[in-house]
Amino acid sequence: MRIPLSWLREFAQVPAGATAEDVMAELVKVGLEEEAVHRPTDTLSGPVVVGQVLSIVKEPQTNGKTINWCQVRVVPEGQPQTLTNEGIDPSGVQGIVCGAHNFVEGDKVVVTLPGAVLPGDFRIAARKTYGHVSAGMIASVRELGIGDDHDGILVLSTLGLDPEIGSDAMDLLGLYDQAAEINVTPDRSYCFSIRGVAREYAHATGTTFTDPATRVTAPATLSGGYPVTLSDDSPIYGNPGCDRFVARTVTGVDATRPTPPWMASRLRLAGIRSISLPVDISNYVMLELGQPIHCYDQDKLSGGIVVRRATPGETLKTLDDKVRKLDVEDLLIADASGGIGIAGVMGGADTEVSDTTSTVLVEAAHFDEVSIARSRRRHKLPSEASKRFERGVDWQVAGIAAQRVVDLLVELAGGTAEDAGTDVGTEPGAVVIDLPSGYPARRIGMDFTDEQITGALNDLGAEVEAHDGGHTVTAPSWRQDLQIKDDLTEEIARLVGYDTIPSRLPVAPPGSGLSRVQVQRRRMLQALADSGLTEVLSYPFVSLESNTTFGSPDGSEQASVKLANPLSAELGFLRRSVLPGLIEVAKRNHSRGFRDLALYEAGLVFLPQDAVGSSEIPPLGARPSEEVLDGLYDGLPDQPLTIAAVFTGNDSPAGANHQPRAWDWADALDTVRLMADVVGVDLEVSQGEHQAFHPGRTARISLRTGELLGYAGELHPKLLAAQDLPARTVALEINADLLFEAAPDVIVAKHLSTFPATTQDVALVVDGSLPADDVLSTLREGAGELLEDVHLFDVYDGAGIEDGHKSLAFALRFRAPDRTLTADEASASRDAAVHLAAERHGAVQR
Repeated sequence: MRIPLSWLREFAQVPAGATAEDVMAELVKVGLEEEAVHRPTDTLSGPVVVGQVLSIVKEPQTNGKTINWCQVRVVPEGQPQTLTNEGIDPSGVQGIVCGAHNFVEGDKVVVTLPGAVLPGDFRIAARKTYGHVSAGMIASVRELGIGDDHDGILVLSTLGLDPEIGSDAMDLLGLYDQAAEINVTPDRSYCFSIRGVAREYAHATGTTFTDPATRVTAPATLSGGYPVTLSDDSPIYGNPGCDRFVARTVTGVDATRPTPPWMASRLRLAGIRSISLPVDISNYVMLELGQPIHCYDQDKLSGGIVVRRATPGETLKTLDDKVRKLDVEDLLIADASGGIGIAGVMGGADTEVSDTTSTVLVEAAHFDEVSIARSRRRHKLPSEASKRFERGVDWQVAGIAAQRVVDLLVELAGGTAEDAGTDVGTEPGAVVIDLPSGYPARRIGMDFTDEQITGALNDLGAEVEAHDGGHTVTAPSWRQDLQIKDDLTEEIARLVGYDTIPSRLPVAPPGSGLSRVQVQRRRMLQALADSGLTEVLSYPFVSLESNTTFGSPDGSEQASVKLANPLSAELGFLRRSVLPGLIEVAKRNHSRGFRDLALYEAGLVFLPQDAVGSSEIPPLGARPSEEVLDGLYDGLPDQPLTIAAVFTGNDSPAGANHQPRAWDWADALDTVRLMADVVGVDLEVSQGEHQAFHPGRTARISLRTGELLGYAGELHPKLLAAQDLPARTVALEINADLLFEAAPDVIVAKHLSTFPATTQDVALVVDGSLPADDVLSTLREGAGELLEDVHLFDVYDGAGIEDGHKSLAFALRFRAPDRTLTADEASASRDAAVHLAAERHGAVQR
């Protein structure tokens, strides 16, 4: 909402020297966010004066164009020229070349003299052109930045003006005014008017507010006017589509009269284009009082007006010359010929006010917010009227706004107001709220005196009655957002001042802090980031196919949570795996040229059990019992925290003397081991099978207890081809909650022995299908306490190895905590390990 300061000053005590920035600084105190400043003088500066054309000499040019060599008086005759800019004639008469032809000798025009700067940083100076020195410019509204008229220069008589020669044209046209633009939240619709903002400015500054509605004298009752029927007997959205309709008639209107410059200037600063006098008046009153107005050419109406819902197949040509197919939910303004406007959104073209209009029917109505919002969205027709109606308009102001339009049509358009009028509808009941004593103090955390409470509520326009238990408050008609005691509490805090609310930091209870799981989660995610992975966030909505592919290792059907209102039909389920969303992120990055990726995400997956949901929803207004809450929680799907990662391309960019290495399955496995190490958990790694992963390059990750954590390895080639991802893309996914449960409360660092270690290698020939990890676990078990570490460093199945077999080479490191081991002790431990491997797996030492 843009607020011209000259307009605001009529109803609020804004200091004469205050700028738009000053006004916004005050309005911020009462919760109105500042947006921008609109100041014509930022792009337009003088000298810009009123001139009178003394003579015009038409001079045809060789290019076929005819220019006018004009002599223009820019100071009153007999007075000296006080401006001394280079190019300004001391005689007060300027020679100016002009290419427009819509003016004659004697016309008063706007002259920009040398030294002036026009919008677009166009600087005026004396220039030689067409054989003359043109010292200035006769300006058009477009050149002044106040309109889009292409027909020629601005002749002031067309605006009904006859100013003194040499007077300041910028002051005449209201170009010294400025506007403060504020952001109005949907719950404060009353601030879409000068009336509402002036009231808020008075709240912020503690000054007096003058309600513009009190300046209008409207009849207490109206009758005998144009017939109007409200015909919405079956409200679609719970309330009648229209519950008040005021109609007034003004005859003898001259619609061709110009809009006064003061009104056009204010409308322009408020962001509304000047169209014609009747339309400008309706827009002016809408901005002033917040009540949208529509004017009809009454001579174009057929029979009485009916407010009804559209019929199936009905169409309407709106003011933008588009024929729109109406929906049966659209609220329609109609006459005997059919629709003449979509209520609260846009009028119809057939009854539009034009230059030939002499009788104007003024409409000021009150419509249901939901109905208007639905129609506006349905037809994609945002308008200043719908913006106000769908947020809420004061029911009481309709008659006053209609009278204000009538008064301006009489004053400015020469019309005559008919005494008869129409006012139909049913007044809604006032909203009465009980505010218990002490309630604002408990909610805000500070004490309020009775004077502060009643003063703030009275300033809002509410009626306040005190009683033993607190106050009974009747909300004002323009504050539809005040419905409950918390709304009143918020207003009391706002008007008393947010800056008066004390700041107190909460004191943490002794011994509290992050939980064990929170610490472990932060440590794990930080470790992933430190190791070079990038954290991303994807949507939890996936297709059923993705849930089947990634959420089921063997392809068996798994239950999924189906969305009642999905973003799209393709993404109609909650994910059972984080990988589908992570793969989509990788695809998006690949499509934009980012090929070397190491991405990870930590998020919840949704694993429904036998029953999901609850047969009954507890009522509002009271806390459900523990039994009811337990039943609701039982109906929720399991939601374990899952961490997944995807690796594509190389581990580093190519560079001088550096050959990057492609990510492979070992990187995915190492990342899982890193996650386990930072929380102190030992893992079991074995050959795994998962339909989304490569059949021969997949690791099954489990706890020492055998409980499955997840999978890591290379994704299936067919899946990668279908997803348009590079071959050999690797991934991992584990259940982090299970990892946290297995983690110790405190990770105890291993004792560092000061005694030397002894290393021995052993190569074992085993069956080719036997997982190496099984042999490694057996060696660890058989070697006993002296074994400090064992790892696989070679696999061989070439010459010298029986077909169907392979040789696994392990490095074993032995160390004693209290002495230096002898070679015999180390060999004995190694032999015990080899013996157990031979016994358990048929291993033969090479």
